[in-house]
Amino acid sequence: MVLRILRIILKAIIFFVLISLALVILLRFVPVTYTATMLMDEHSVTRDWEPLSRIDRNMVSAVIAAEDGKFCSHNGFDVEAIEDALEERARGERQRGASTISQQTAKNVFLWQGGGWFRKGLETWYTFLIENLWDKRRIMEVYLNVAETGLGTYGVESGAQRYFGHSAARLTADEASRIAAVLPSPKTRAAVNPSGFTARYGNTIEARIGQVRRDGLDTCVYD
Repeated sequence: MVLRILRIILKAIIFFVLISLALVILLRFVPVTYTATMLMDEHSVTRDWEPLSRIDRNMVSAVIAAEDGKFCSHNGFDVEAIEDALEERARGERQRGASTISQQTAKNVFLWQGGGWFRKGLETWYTFLIENLWDKRRIMEVYLNVAETGLGTYGVESGAQRYFGHSAARLTADEASRIAAVLPSPKTRAAVNPSGFTARYGNTIEARIGQVRRDGLDTCVYD
């Protein structure tokens, strides 16, 4: 009986691995048109897939400045940020975000929003896959097309049209920074006429864009 159960579990694991591999390989080349988050969104969903060649470099630099300064140098996981977050949890302090752009892409494309160790384990698996089966440019392209940029709004093209009335292909540093400032909490923050923390955060991101360019922190997306 025990051996039978173990065989079933082993077959299920093998099946999952094969399916997840096939899906990740497929989405290396095919646009991601819908995600679980979009399907579960209570609002009418607006999304517009755009290749990275038609998204302004300011947007790439802005999300790296805001979300993941080590995007080009890590293998999907920022170990130092994870250790800092664990130490903060142990001290009972507010935890800083430790998820990389790769982890967020894995979660947004293949999984669902929310916490839990099971989902986190799946996120780790899919992050490992996309880091090894996609390149950094593809990870960034998918991230910028599936990230929620406002209520029912997904992708920076839809965000640019919603907030600024033009394509993401010509976002200024200020506009890109304001979209990046919204990403951590797109349901409660506004990219147009931001105030308080969102305005200050956007200004900080815009100031960091120059550093991203000077230090070559976005070169893996373009080289």
